Amino acid sequence: MIRAQYRLSGLAITDHAFDVPLDHTDPARGTTEVFAREVVDPARADDRLPWLLYLQGGPGGKSPRPLNATSGWLGHALRSHRVLLLDQRGTGRSTPLTARTAARFPSAGALADHLARFRADSIVADAELIRRQLCGDEPWETLGQSYGGFVTLSYLSFAPEGLRACYITGGLPGLDTTADDVYAATYPRVREKTTAYYARYPGDRQLVCRLADLLDRSPVHLPDGDRLTVRRLRTLGLMLGMGDGFERLHWLLDEALDLDGEPSATFLHQVMNLTAFTDNPLFAALQESIYGRPGAATGWAAARAMATRPEFAEDADPLLFTGEMFHPWTFEEITGLRPFAEAVHLLAERTDWPALYDPVRLAANRVPIAAAIYHDDMYVDAGLSLRTARTVGSLRTWVTNEWEHDGVTASGDRVLARLMDLAAARI
Repeated sequence: MIRAQYRLSGLAITDHAFDVPLDHTDPARGTTEVFAREVVDPARADDRLPWLLYLQGGPGGKSPRPLNATSGWLGHALRSHRVLLLDQRGTGRSTPLTARTAARFPSAGALADHLARFRADSIVADAELIRRQLCGDEPWETLGQSYGGFVTLSYLSFAPEGLRACYITGGLPGLDTTADDVYAATYPRVREKTTAYYARYPGDRQLVCRLADLLDRSPVHLPDGDRLTVRRLRTLGLMLGMGDGFERLHWLLDEALDLDGEPSATFLHQVMNLTAFTDNPLFAALQESIYGRPGAATGWAAARAMATRPEFAEDADPLLFTGEMFHPWTFEEITGLRPFAEAVHLLAERTDWPALYDPVRLAANRVPIAAAIYHDDMYVDAGLSLRTARTVGSLRTWVTNEWEHDGVTASGDRVLARLMDLAAARI
């Protein structure tokens, strides 16, 4: 269904809405709506162009909202493609799953069962239904950023006939890795990023310790009423894996204290926005479930891993930040995540996960794939990505330390341009 057509900063845009089964294995369970935004160069709006489906990172991230047609990966893609910016189910305008809607479920079990249908297998089934409506039998290309790369490997496992070529940026998953494997690799990288951050901004090490002392000494509340604890403060480390993350964190801390030496209103407001997960609760709720494998529970892997690492203790010096990892306390202390708490506990115990990847089919793959692997990636371990790359057919890799995890956006058009050349064997 076309919802709207309009022009924006040199872009011809068509908003689409699709009714898809909530459970593709049991359509009788009802439907949910998935939104996608078609973008094309106005001068080529009537041309027959190949489609490029953009798969956002996350989980739980909505597709980017375009600002103009001249910059970044989108500008490069629009020279030759019609782009579809998909809001994956539950995000953006795709029947969003929020704290308010989560609170309406009759039980934690019902919400957990619902959340279990928001993994990559369901996203791929949605995408195939949409492709057939928009393209008929024509395959399309995909650009998968971060978790979008995970979705891409699921797509290649279950519906490769729908794909002409795939580009992956910072998102080659381990095909057989568990959540425990992921966090065993993640914590050392987060420690290294924190150490590098303090080396660049040595004054911030003392400032972070001072803030922690203030938070321990007396309650400090964010504008929404949540208490700012030391462990919530440390989640600001999530930004350290991005290209400008060190600077963004530094300037945030630059205004952390007011003239009385107390946490400033500006600082508290920004911390609330950065750590409340109001607009992407699925990022927190599904973070470990994306690693769920048949017969194995994730069991709060991030929390268990941190408990074995004394350098991450809250009284350690230096005080280390944390990253893309969620613990039980997150769903107890953050207002917007509390409605998910019991359901996420159930997901952590779940063992009946379907497989998300087919190693045999991936080994025999013939769809051209080009993947950028960021050597210093804080979120997706380069070693695990390279191990996967050696087992997937028709996959070419570009390993680089020039960019961090957000290289596809931070590089302008350079990352996508190189991946397109790789996939087409032009380089």
